[in-house]
Amino acid sequence: MNIQKFNWQIWVGFLLTFFGLLSYTTFFVRFPVTRDFPWATLLFVCVAAVFLIIGVRRAFARGSRLSSKIVAAVLTLASLVFVVLFAVAVFVVARQLPKSSGAPHVGQRAPDFTLTDTNKKTVTLAKLLSEPVKGKAPKGVLLVFYRGYW
Repeated sequence: MNIQKFNWQIWVGFLLTFFGLLSYTTFFVRFPVTRDFPWATLLFVCVAAVFLIIGVRRAFARGSRLSSKIVAAVLTLASLVFVVLFAVAVFVVARQLPKSSGAPHVGQRAPDFTLTDTNKKTVTLAKLLSEPVKGKAPKGVLLVFYRGYW
């Protein structure tokens, strides 16, 4: 009787791929060192690829069941699709965002603006520079720009 062992390598490879790509959007995107070039995510993907290769070789070994071959092929193809979609999103689509060349530089005076805050109140730069904060006149205003579309 030929008892085949559970092919855990293919499942570990698939889960590492899935969680590695998911970790980029939930954790690694917060830090510039891993956001600008996703080396940590690519490290997850490389380790996952090793497990997937071992799992596929084991699934397609002589005497293995058809169901094992099908599961290995589906999980490997799904992992490959996830990695390709991630690579296209990070290396192609993200590079097509417009450049922020018109944004003010550090120390440069910002143009006056009027915006609505989270409480639906109108805020202007002139008002922020003139209203006292804790009884003292403000020395400046910190502006933070986020690149992207919302």
